[in-house]
Amino acid sequence: MRMALVLIAALTAGAVFGSPVGAVPAATPRAGGIAPPKCNQPINVSADRFLADLNGKTGTYTGNVLVTQCDMKMRSNNLRVNVTGKSNTPDKILASGNVVLDSPTSGVATGDSAVYDVTPRIVTMTGHVVLTKAKDVMRGTQMTVNLATGQASLGARPVSGAQGLPGGRVQGVFTPAEGTR
Repeated sequence: MRMALVLIAALTAGAVFGSPVGAVPAATPRAGGIAPPKCNQPINVSADRFLADLNGKTGTYTGNVLVTQCDMKMRSNNLRVNVTGKSNTPDKILASGNVVLDSPTSGVATGDSAVYDVTPRIVTMTGHVVLTKAKDVMRGTQMTVNLATGQASLGARPVSGAQGLPGGRVQGVFTPAEGTR
């Protein structure tokens, strides 16, 4: 079970969603292996199009969206940023359509959509969620990671066409290291 939590944490804790509104200082890992991102670099967003809704306080990137920060990358079809207050501080970031979070050191998390609630620091990925690190794979339909507390969960409910989720159950396949067999 701890391996499952560490896999979820490793794939999401340092994700691009980790610090969209400013620098986060380096910290030691918390329970479950989740630590705040150690990257203080700017977040870069590129897309085919951008639409700002000044009255609605949103910015929407569409088409081949790529978000990078340090060695983390996130790809999606669409990305919407909701802002609040006079300083237009981001409060929610919503990615939809073929969402992929990728880190060369942590692995890959994919899903149909993802939401980052900035103030409570909660990342929720939904749809056909697949977490992959080397040969280890976990599948579910909803992953939630609280970056502030270090708590992570992967759940499942029946979803049409979701591979590896019979009866609405999560699935994990873990391959032991060569020397431990």
